[in-house]
Amino acid sequence: MEWLDNSFYATVALVIFVAMALYFGVHKIVAKMLDTQIAKIASDLAEAKKLREEAAALLVEYEQKRVAAEAEAEGIITAAREEATRLTAEAQASLADLVARRTKAVEDKIAQAEAQAVAEVRARSADLAIEAARLVLTDEMGKKGGQVVDQAIADVGNRLN
Repeated sequence: MEWLDNSFYATVALVIFVAMALYFGVHKIVAKMLDTQIAKIASDLAEAKKLREEAAALLVEYEQKRVAAEAEAEGIITAAREEATRLTAEAQASLADLVARRTKAVEDKIAQAEAQAVAEVRARSADLAIEAARLVLTDEMGKKGGQVVDQAIADVGNRLN
């Protein structure tokens, strides 16, 4: 009886265990648990696929928004550059006009000062000429007063005739 060793009893116990497991439906319970786990994994995969599709849609949407925002930013920059160019041109024109007006005002002031200086010089010259004539006449009248009066009367008479 050498075949009744420990290996035999282990084999018999294994066969009894498998028979009992089949009798009590352990394989159905295990299959049901596996089916539940498979269904859960399939559900998780479907949810992951759905989330991936939503993420892809969001990515496309945000990419479109980014492109639109870049185009809008480029438009804003272009408009700002044009506005800056226009304002620069207006400022230069305004500055040139201001310089021209100030130059004209300064030239007018210079011309006015020149005219005033000329008038003052003429007035002073006239005053000096009158004073010189007064001095000469006073001196001449003192020396040749009678002759000058006679000469003036003769000149008046000649001019009237």
